[in-house]
Amino acid sequence: MADLHLKKKRGYIWAISAGLNAALAAISAKFFSSLVIKYGLVVLCNVVMWGCYVNSLRALSSLQATVTNFAANFLSSGLAGLFLFQESLSFQWFAGALSITIGVLILSKSSVDDKKVRAD
Repeated sequence: MADLHLKKKRGYIWAISAGLNAALAAISAKFFSSLVIKYGLVVLCNVVMWGCYVNSLRALSSLQATVTNFAANFLSSGLAGLFLFQESLSFQWFAGALSITIGVLILSKSSVDDKKVRAD
C-alpha cells in the first residue's frame, strides 16, 4: 500500500512538471526575440513536457494525469503572465483557478485504483 502511495505521489510530481514545462514553452515564446532561441526552447520544453506527461501516465489514471497537467499549466501560465508580463487577471480567473484546484484535489482523493484495492 505504501508503494502505491509513493507511486501516485511521483505521478503527481511528473504531471505538475509536465504542466510547468508546457507553461515554460509559452513563456519562452514571448520572452526571446531570436527566432532560433525561441523555437529551440519551445521544442525543448515540449519534448520535456511530453516525457513528464508519459511518466505521469505510468503512475496515475489518464484523467488524473491530464487534469493535474492542465491545472499546473493553467495556473503557472496565468501567474507568469501576471508577474513576468504585468498582465491583469480578473476575479473570474482567480475563481476559475480555485475551482480547478479544488477539482484536482477531489480527483486526487478518489481513484479507480483505490476502489479496486478496497474491493479485493
